[in-house]
Parts: sequence; C-alpha cells; structure tokens
Amino acid sequence: MKLCVDAILFGFDKNDNDLKILLIERKYEPYIYCWALAGGFVKEDETLENSVLRELKEETGLVETPYLEQLYTFGDIDRDPRGRIISVSYYGLIKITDLNPSTDALDAKWFSVKNLPKNLAFDHKILIEKALERLRSKIIYQPIGFELLDEYFTFTTLHNLYETILDKSLDRRNFRKKITNFNILDEIDIITDDVIIGRPPKFFKFNIMRYQEKTKKGFYFEL
Repeated sequence: MKLCVDAILFGFDKNDNDLKILLIERKYEPYIYCWALAGGFVKEDETLENSVLRELKEETGLVETPYLEQLYTFGDIDRDPRGRIISVSYYGLIKITDLNPSTDALDAKWFSVKNLPKNLAFDHKILIEKALERLRSKIIYQPIGFELLDEYFTFTTLHNLYETILDKSLDRRNFRKKITNFNILDEIDIITDDVIIGRPPKFFKFNIMRYQEKTKKGFYFEL
C-alpha cells in the first residue's frame, strides 16, 4: 500500500464570475493525456502538507503558497489501477495566476467547475465534488472567500464571488448590509480609469487583524 496526496485548488475568475479548478494533463501512465488533480506520492522525509506543496510547484509552477486545508482520505481498493493507493486530499484557495508546468506534466490549466473535462483521471471527479461541498459549507461561517480575491476589491466582486460559489442568488442589499456590519473591511482610496460615466467604484480590503481580534472576543462570522 502506498500513500499519495492530491490538491483540489480553486480560483475565482472575476471577469467571468466563474469558479475554476486547477488540473494538469498527465504525461505518464496510467491515464496518460488525461486531466487530473496535481498530486503524487509522499516521500518518507516530508510531511503531507510539504508533499502537496512540492507537487503543486513541480507540476504547475505555482510559487505562491495557497490557503490549504486537509479535506478527506480516499482509500477505495480499486481507485488506482497501479494497486492499493491511499490519497490524502487537500483543498486550497488561491488567486488565479499564470501556470508553468514542469516535466512532470504536459500542461496545466484552470477549468470551470461547471465544465470539467470528460477525461478526468482516477476518482478525481469525486474528490472535486467533495471539495466543492466543503467550500460551500465553510464559506458561510468563515471568511475564507477573501483568499480568492485581489488585495483590493469592490463590493460587487465580493457579492459575485459568494453567488458563484454558493450557486444561488443573494439579495445585494442584505448582503452588503451584513458584511458592512461585520466591520472587517477597510475602504481604500484607489483611482481607476475603468469608469467613464458615473461615480468610480469604491474599493475595500479585508482587515484580517481586526477579524482575528473580534473573533477572540466572541465574534461569529455567518452569512
């Protein structure tokens, strides 16, 4: 029996209001030329988290360390044609960035969670569904969604992010009121050339220090 790690990494495309997932095109058997989650076997001298970070860097070229959380252990007997292989999966959140796959992968791309390739390797469709379920349940009681946004963002982008991940409409006025009442955002003065007519949009920044201090005092984030 062998141990491996797999990374279900999400990114948010604010231009298309689309939640995406990072996949690599496999270079070796089994499932050669199929799309798969980044991952691989754990080395004896590394922790599980170090292993998954190494695989992400090797297979996709990512240099930024994403938000990572251990998700689930998958151990069906027939999940891998190479034999009994246990996968400890992690799901992560990161800002969408350019990718530079190494020799371990033919290609690496961001795919919409609503339009995944049909030739997914192993049981990775199940892993993705499990990660999406966890993300949707956790984003309403912890502010992890800010991991998917730029440092500065508009309320419209934040609202679109939550609607996209939860896959449902959220009343814009109520959403804004609730987030504002949390007092965990700072308004930032930014001048942009994007608006030709009307007032320029307001930008905000998540104040993680204030959020942590409020949490110590019993504050509970809930949407």
